[in-house]
Amino acid sequence: MAHKLVIVESPAKARTIGGYLGQGYVVESSIGHIRDLPNSAADTPAKIKDKPWGRLAVDVDNGFEPYYVVPRDKKSHISKLKSLLKDADELFLATDEDREGEAIAWHLLDELKPKGIPVKRMVFHEITKAAILEAAENPRELAMDLVEAQETRRILDRLYGYEVSPVLWKKVMSGLSAGRVQSVATRLVVDRERERMAFKMASYWDLEGTFDSMRTGGSPGGVPPEVRMFPAKLHSVDDKRVARGSDFGQDGVLKSSAEGKVVHLDRPRAEALVSALEDATYDVRSVEAKPYRRSPYPPFRTTTLQQEASRKLGMSASVTMSVAQRLYENGYITYMRTDSTTLSGTAVNAARSQVRELYGAEYLPDAPRTYTSKVKNAQEAHEAIRPAGESFRTPAQTGLTGEQFRLYELIWMRTVASQMKDAVGQSVTIRLGGAAATGEDVVFSATGRVITFHGFLKAYVEGTDEGKQTDDQETRLPQLAEGDSVAAASIQATGHETKPPSRYTEATLIKELEEREIGRPSTYASIIGTILNRGYVYKKGTALVPAWLAFSVIRLLEEHFPRQIDYAFTARMEDVLDEIAGGRKDRATELAEFYFGTGEVEGLKKLVDELGDIDARELATFPVGGPDSGINLRVGRYGPYLEVVGGADGDGDGAGAGVRANVPDDLPPDELTLEKAKELLANPAGEEIDLGAHPETGLRVVAKNGRYGPYVTELLPEDAPKSAKPRTGSLFKSMSLDTVSLEDAVKLLSLPRVVGADPESGEEITAQNGRYGPYLKKGTDSRSLTSEDQLLTITLDEALRIYAQPKQRGRAAAAPPLKELGNDPVSGQPVVVKSGRFGEYVTDGEYNATLRKDDTVEDLTLERAAELLAERRARGPAKKAAKKGAKKAPAKKAAAKKTTAKKTAAKKTAKKAAAKKS
Repeated sequence: MAHKLVIVESPAKARTIGGYLGQGYVVESSIGHIRDLPNSAADTPAKIKDKPWGRLAVDVDNGFEPYYVVPRDKKSHISKLKSLLKDADELFLATDEDREGEAIAWHLLDELKPKGIPVKRMVFHEITKAAILEAAENPRELAMDLVEAQETRRILDRLYGYEVSPVLWKKVMSGLSAGRVQSVATRLVVDRERERMAFKMASYWDLEGTFDSMRTGGSPGGVPPEVRMFPAKLHSVDDKRVARGSDFGQDGVLKSSAEGKVVHLDRPRAEALVSALEDATYDVRSVEAKPYRRSPYPPFRTTTLQQEASRKLGMSASVTMSVAQRLYENGYITYMRTDSTTLSGTAVNAARSQVRELYGAEYLPDAPRTYTSKVKNAQEAHEAIRPAGESFRTPAQTGLTGEQFRLYELIWMRTVASQMKDAVGQSVTIRLGGAAATGEDVVFSATGRVITFHGFLKAYVEGTDEGKQTDDQETRLPQLAEGDSVAAASIQATGHETKPPSRYTEATLIKELEEREIGRPSTYASIIGTILNRGYVYKKGTALVPAWLAFSVIRLLEEHFPRQIDYAFTARMEDVLDEIAGGRKDRATELAEFYFGTGEVEGLKKLVDELGDIDARELATFPVGGPDSGINLRVGRYGPYLEVVGGADGDGDGAGAGVRANVPDDLPPDELTLEKAKELLANPAGEEIDLGAHPETGLRVVAKNGRYGPYVTELLPEDAPKSAKPRTGSLFKSMSLDTVSLEDAVKLLSLPRVVGADPESGEEITAQNGRYGPYLKKGTDSRSLTSEDQLLTITLDEALRIYAQPKQRGRAAAAPPLKELGNDPVSGQPVVVKSGRFGEYVTDGEYNATLRKDDTVEDLTLERAAELLAERRARGPAKKAAKKGAKKAPAKKAAAKKTTAKKTAAKKTAKKAAAKKS
């Protein structure tokens, strides 16, 4: 039976849209991209393998023509789509309305090659019945300029990654990767850490006072009687402003712009000034009132949603986008990858209707508010991210739960607030003056803010970074006039220290990338995921910390690929892609300039071919505490370590040279000071502390600090058989290398300890220390112990009493209860931590994600687990291994050929068809 075939990207999207279109339509998903450049040599078509550019799969000598292949796991699905197409009388390509979606639509068209039926491009920015039906009634042609722009980006990234990554493998470490935007994002994080490492702290003091307005009743302005005492800070001494943190540079010295204009108080002078003000009287020198007005924030676009979800909900960028994707596919919000802050007329009316209904007409402005995007070259004509539909559902009406509810609520509140009135109020600054006993004239300053009409702040208040004041924060001051007398209830000297620049969080890195116009907002979540997964960056709390490995990589790129790692150059490449998307620049010309260079501009190929000698050791060596300290940090294959090249005390006389010590994986680079380095070298991993001879075996017993913590072990004699293994035992948490004794070591080496035999079964019961703590073991039945000390003291009777208790969690009772984190924001299923043969992992029952080296079971949060699962989910289902012994069916010759495509002819055909229609 003939039908109209509609192809979208995801199964969830297909189910929702299929329900709206009804009979006569078959809606199927492509399950993402159906073809791409080959990922490995095995996927590369045989006919291009022997070409000079074969490994790139991009013909750099003929217009940078890409050679695409259908991945092996997608071939059966392509066959399914072709089968559905046979009975179709019309094909609708309904992928997302952006460059990536346009490219997927083109690949589908080029691969399926429909014959004799109309092919239409169906676009929409929300999945509601009205929007889908309208999109089906009003299709358009493929936008080939958008396909060109996406393909140019893909080829650029391929050339960059495949040419630069091998240089990293040879000179830094195997398995590393470089990326056109990924490497620049890593450089931002490294540069910020460099600033922190170079930072010199400055100390400065000021005075903080509590003043009494001496008013006992309410004021004419309606200020309640309790607003009598108010705080103020020292502003100036003898008409010179008191220095504050912003007056100091990163070198800890007053900026030249502040010299002679500010007074820098130290502790003695500040405390002396407090004493000199003990009997001072104060009067109001000035009262300056200004109207306060704050306009609503624009509706969300991709980056602002990611930033707010991070600040308010604690979601990572990848989790935010995963949850938003699910909300979009199920018809709750509009398309979530957008640079636009524009709302359609329908959306504006829906928001205004809810303002009137929920807050009252007094909160509704006379005219609708309009917003224009400040993002340069905002991509395509999308709407802002908003609740879907002609009328908005309140969060309570959606039936959503968990993370989906919280994110929808955030989007809903922001959208409604964008159509509300301004918040208005008054800001006041009061200056109080008095004379010190030393004759100095001092002025204190107090600031306050009162909001008289909250307007949009009733619905939504934007989050802030680094503890900044929120827009709805109020500070009330008493009603005072110039000349009024006030009394000082207390004055104290307060010391301050300047702080280094804050590390980036996901939210602030996204903001920085967008402000520098690096990359596309829709790719930021995957970029951050990549630099985390590659080990270039790790999280400490919410802060992004660069690994020492990243320092080596960025050093190589800065020295040998300066243009490709340059912030401005990377931003300009985005402009070029936008020009291609607009049909104003030619793809082949721009790619040739990037790869081969033109005139004075050196291309990537020449840089790679003429690299010359690179000192790999120098790239991986970083002096600690200056070049003459005698201590270097080196980036090794198994992690960073310290090495003494001069004296251990940094005197350069050679004493102690060659001593090494591992650097803890979680020690941020800016915390590796010279003092810390010496501390690590004083007790390096691997150095042995001789505890004495074992009283029973006579073997020497030593304590060591290993990569996985301190432990004790026996030293076997030189003539011991190769099969012999020394006994070892990890130190208890209550022990340390400084205090562990031979007696302690003997006890640790006795583990696992035989407690006794079960009188009923005869099975031996042992006390052991495992990955998750101390436990008892009887055959296959294990039970947890409450403390490590029990390993040495528990008796058979106590052990039998434990085994007499019923198991709490079946077979899993052997280890402490698995950590339950809550429901996954995407699947809605419970997320738990489990232990597998390859280590700990999180699972929602459908996908498993291994914990990274910086994750611990104890500190793991639902947000982090959801982030790991989102990254795993993005890679698709695990490939099932072929059963052993299964014979492969002989492949037909036609099927053996790799699916390849040269796009030029197809593009011309598409353009011609479009021209005919117009």
